Amino acid sequence: MKFNIDKKSIFSVLAVVAVGIVLALAIIFWKKDAPAAEGASEHAEETAEKSASKKGSHAETKEGGQADAKEGGHADDKPGFVKMTPQQIQGAGILTTRAAAASVDTAVILPGEVRFNEDRTAHVVPRVAGVVESVFASLGENVKKGQPLAVIASAELAELRSTALAADKRLGFARVTYEREKKLWEDKISAQQDYLQAEQAYREAQIEAQSARSKLTALGAGSSSGAINRYELRAPFNAVVVEKHLAQGEAVKEDANAFILSDLSKVWVEIVVSAKDLPFVRVGQNVTIRPASGTESVTGKVSYVGSLLGEQTRTATARVVIDNPGLAWRPGLFVNVSLVRGSKNAAVTVAADAVQTIEGKTVVFVKAAEGFQAQPVTIGASDGKITEIVGGLSAGAEYVATGSYVVKAEQGKGSAEHED
Repeated sequence: MKFNIDKKSIFSVLAVVAVGIVLALAIIFWKKDAPAAEGASEHAEETAEKSASKKGSHAETKEGGQADAKEGGHADDKPGFVKMTPQQIQGAGILTTRAAAASVDTAVILPGEVRFNEDRTAHVVPRVAGVVESVFASLGENVKKGQPLAVIASAELAELRSTALAADKRLGFARVTYEREKKLWEDKISAQQDYLQAEQAYREAQIEAQSARSKLTALGAGSSSGAINRYELRAPFNAVVVEKHLAQGEAVKEDANAFILSDLSKVWVEIVVSAKDLPFVRVGQNVTIRPASGTESVTGKVSYVGSLLGEQTRTATARVVIDNPGLAWRPGLFVNVSLVRGSKNAAVTVAADAVQTIEGKTVVFVKAAEGFQAQPVTIGASDGKITEIVGGLSAGAEYVATGSYVVKAEQGKGSAEHED
């Protein structure tokens, strides 16, 4: 069977096939590009959201920071700042002044220790062996001169008092005999020999009685209105009982250290002087004494300077006698003794009490807008009243001269609250 197809029909078929191929290719490429376009669109949207989120977060952070600054932040919140109102400053008694130039005495600071005044310290011993019947004085008690401290029953004392009583009796008889024989001899009734014998016996009785009384006096016993074996220990002067080594019923020897009494109204301050500082320490020199931990002070004069150096310490000892009202200066207290060596002109000085130490740094509290600022400084010479400032503070700066301890305490409270 034969088909007759002309040229015009062939072209029509080819055209239809070509259009179909183009459409098929277009459909294929459209399906491949659609997911990519959707992914790009989603990526663009995600990027936009992230950018917006960052901008919003930055805005919130900025707003939050501004809010925090308004609520709790201060321009003067820096280390060492102490905020105080004028009412607080006045109520605490804080006074300020300005740093200025002044003449400062250069001083030598020497270590020392408060000790008992050995000229007014007594070791009370019984002087006779015996047994303690009673003890009246207590440790730390203030006693008056002549006040009984304890009573001891002593057989030795009883024997001495018996001897003294017998000697007094013999002396009485000898005196009567002597006076009688003397009158008989003067009346030419008896011989002179009887008179001389009576006189000799009288003189011997006097010696014996005096010897017996001297033994009792040496023991501090004397005569007793009560039992002849009763021995009373008495205070030799007004003092404080600083040591007590007696108990009721205890047997003691004549050299037992029963009590140590010391008059603490005056005490010694013994100073340790090194060889290099010895030329600056002289008898009669004024000194200022301060406790190693404390602010109170007392002045005195050097009363003694040792002429020898210790073999082990290679230091000499100097001494100051000071009054001790209220018994504030207790024996055993370590002190610092300041001796003036010379003077110098300082460009910047502050009151000595203004200098404080915070976290190992030496500071002075200077006046700030709403309180005080701890200003680190370098100090130089000091005479205990004013202190030279070598660096960290200029002349004319207003600082806390009185009440720096209060400001330091407030600064400590602020630091603790900040840490919390």
